[in-house]
Amino acid sequence: MNRREMLKGTVGGMMLAAAGNSVFAADHAGHSAAHQHMGMSMNQYQSLIGAAADCVKKGHACLSHGIHLWSEGENKGMAICAMRVNEMIAACEAIEQLASYNSAHLVKMAKVVMDICQDCEKECRKFEKEHVQCREAADSCDACFKECKKITG
Repeated sequence: MNRREMLKGTVGGMMLAAAGNSVFAADHAGHSAAHQHMGMSMNQYQSLIGAAADCVKKGHACLSHGIHLWSEGENKGMAICAMRVNEMIAACEAIEQLASYNSAHLVKMAKVVMDICQDCEKECRKFEKEHVQCREAADSCDACFKECKKITG
């Protein structure tokens, strides 16, 4: 391939890319209102998404703290709490995702998450006076329960 053929190919490719960009821009301009509308409807469950994310964050902190205590031979009675926290983390990650795209299964999942959060909160409350991580996890479970309750009626 010589320089002239290479230049033709490069210029042709650039022209196709420019044409594609202008078509995309025109198409995108026509749909911008629809995209904004979808973005607004996705925020409908923003408080639930935030509560679930906080549960996951506080749950990981609680679980990490418990593992540290066990590694030092302390508080073996927290094993049930750790199981409940682990369940809560999985459930809250799931509902966070379902809420973010307004899943048709969100209400059904919220009912399950409510039960899981109640169980987790109950176990974490047993240790809340001794461990701030347990109190924070219990409080976040309570908040997520209340957000789920709003959408389940």
